[in-house]
Amino acid sequence: MQEARIELLQRMPIFGGIKTEILQFLLGLCPIVSMPADEFFFREHDQGDSMFVLETGKAAVLKSWRGQDCLLQTLKEGDCFGEMAVMDHCPRSASVRAVENCSAIRISAANLYRVYAQDLKQFALIQMNMGREVSRRLREADNRLFGARMDAPRADNGAPYSPAPDTLSDVGWQWKC
Repeated sequence: MQEARIELLQRMPIFGGIKTEILQFLLGLCPIVSMPADEFFFREHDQGDSMFVLETGKAAVLKSWRGQDCLLQTLKEGDCFGEMAVMDHCPRSASVRAVENCSAIRISAANLYRVYAQDLKQFALIQMNMGREVSRRLREADNRLFGARMDAPRADNGAPYSPAPDTLSDVGWQWKC
């Protein structure tokens, strides 16, 4: 089972290029979490100190808007989530709920710190890879937001319609910790 988990991690952008022995060391520290369908790994605004790698099952990334959970993305085997809280120590920016019965590797900030103590270069590579993955997701979100803005209704003069201030597009992106 350990070999399959190492292969799973090696296929991921965050752990690409990480030595097998470091992944073995990290996996030796990390628990496997089982999550039944419809249960939450975590909820938006929870404090977080760990990320997860989905081993089996599917999960939904949900963002609360006006009392409703809105689907942002569906995660599958090999996807990771929760890494933002590991990097910035801020509350969770979204909820993640199991759509099917799931198992996931829980990687805490403390476990990553143990990698730091074991092999500084490998730790730095993991951190750089995490930053790249978060940057990739931010670029994707920027492109989706831009596309939504450009497809927004237009006023009679061709200018973009300016919606009421209580709509999502006027709220803007604010990073609060």
